[in-house]
Amino acid sequence: MVTALVGFTSSFAVVIAGLRAVGASPEQAASGLLALTVVFGLGAVVLSVRSRAPVTLAWSTPGAAMLAGMGASYHAGWPAAVGAFLLVGLAILMTGLVPALGELIVRIPTPIAQAMLAGVLLTLCLAPMRSLVEVPLLTLPVLAVWLTATRWLPRWALPLALVTALVVIGIHVAVSGEAVSSANWLPTLTFTVPTWDVGAVVGIAVPLFIVTMASQNIPGVAVLSSFGYVTPWRAAMTVTGVGTMVAAPFGGHAVNLAALSAALSAGEEAGPDRSRRWIAGVSSGLSYLFLAGLSGALVTVAAIAPGGLVEAVAGLALLGTFASAVVGAFTAVATRVPAALTFVAAASGVTFFGIGGAFWGLVIGLVAYGVLRPDPEPA
Repeated sequence: MVTALVGFTSSFAVVIAGLRAVGASPEQAASGLLALTVVFGLGAVVLSVRSRAPVTLAWSTPGAAMLAGMGASYHAGWPAAVGAFLLVGLAILMTGLVPALGELIVRIPTPIAQAMLAGVLLTLCLAPMRSLVEVPLLTLPVLAVWLTATRWLPRWALPLALVTALVVIGIHVAVSGEAVSSANWLPTLTFTVPTWDVGAVVGIAVPLFIVTMASQNIPGVAVLSSFGYVTPWRAAMTVTGVGTMVAAPFGGHAVNLAALSAALSAGEEAGPDRSRRWIAGVSSGLSYLFLAGLSGALVTVAAIAPGGLVEAVAGLALLGTFASAVVGAFTAVATRVPAALTFVAAASGVTFFGIGGAFWGLVIGLVAYGVLRPDPEPA
């Protein structure tokens, strides 16, 4: 239950921001949040029972941050984004069925992949500072609670920051007297007929797939391995790929293996008997199904929040991931320049031929890496 609560509350704001950035209405964003949570909740139950390992799933938080970073540079519309989500699901499914595809992802140099991730995270990581400038009295309590909890209760820092933000938003609405519609408090599924657009396919589907694989699925396998579990790779990619394709028409962008939150279900806190920790994977999935019912209310709160306050919480949620990505991108001196080119291109938000900066950052970084990497030492 802790796994689900921490995983959901620490990153749902990122998902909302990402879906809204590529054209989703509040109703469509709520539908996407609901569809994703139900799909990966059920998927975690199935995989944990089948493998007798604590396999937990999640939405692609870095992928959602990538979508949020596109902002005004994306013009293809929501149906085209849904079409791109469908292709991501198909690519994840094929990765499980065709091992060579997974090997291609692994062959992308780690500094380049990390630099692309850092670039797409930068926009949301700046949100707390923007919110502090726009509504300082509302943002300061959130930052204070987050910083204090990070010092003494690090696991609960983001949930506590979220609770603080919700309280602050409630006080703001009560004091300002703004009317709040009750029409969208309950979650509903909204179906979108996908369309196909070259810019969306190349600018969304390709980097979203790479970010999801490199920043979620591969680390998710590593986390489980660190606790002595073998990830059922083919089954996991099948469930997450098909799950993404099912969730896509309802607004879901990507389902994948959990990475950071996976440690909560796989570690000692889930019980001393390793052979019984799969129960934590099942209970986390069931808990996610309960939390799915909050999707409509949370999107409504995000819509009425002043000054990007919910986006500020999303930025706090991504700071740790951003810092790790920067370290991974720039630690090696030999790849520092290609990584820097990747980072600035991905963070710039520029668009060429209708294709966003994340894709071009990857392309520029790989080209620079190929040109600048040192020649191999002679035998």
